[in-house]
Amino acid sequence: MARYRGAVCRLCRREEQKLFLKGERCYSEKCGITRRAYAPGQHGQGGMRRKTSEYGIQIRAKQKAKRYYGILEKQFYHYYEMAARRPGLTGENLLRFLEARLDNVVYRLGWASSRAEARQLILHNHFMVNGKKVNIPSYLMSEGDTVALKDNSRKKEKFKMVLEQNSARPTPEWMTADREACVATIERPPNRDEIDLEVEETLIVELYSK
Repeated sequence: MARYRGAVCRLCRREEQKLFLKGERCYSEKCGITRRAYAPGQHGQGGMRRKTSEYGIQIRAKQKAKRYYGILEKQFYHYYEMAARRPGLTGENLLRFLEARLDNVVYRLGWASSRAEARQLILHNHFMVNGKKVNIPSYLMSEGDTVALKDNSRKKEKFKMVLEQNSARPTPEWMTADREACVATIERPPNRDEIDLEVEETLIVELYSK
């Protein structure tokens, strides 16, 4: 499985905002963008400034969305093609597909401290979808689907610590959850204002439509 193996704090610094890629570290003083609030590289600390073109703005929007959800180009474009075939606004459809990924759902529920950790936990067979084991982070959840943390996993110290750390994280309005049993149900697709990604998805559509 292809994945980004570089320093993830560089990605936040490049996008000039927190993408919350490292869990608890992102909320501490050790956060890379808190310590070095400038772009990475030799010109990041005030080198030559160049005017960003329309194409450059579109690229940045796409890169921000990809990095936020931890997805590489080929898979991201596949989601765009799926979104374009759906009725409605392509950009919003794209974000709904990204939100429906199992790794994102696990993260949103507070069962992992980051999407990267959620992917690892899913690969290690800690979750059930509709009563069946699913170890595919990109599995797309649908309306009415139920996801649950396995009983034996819930008893492990690792999960007890993660659940306690994320206990204050609110359950998204498009899901219902039983925090004690660690079971949640997808009630409906999320609305755009319920997705906290600060990106203009229309720029991504414009980029891919060229």
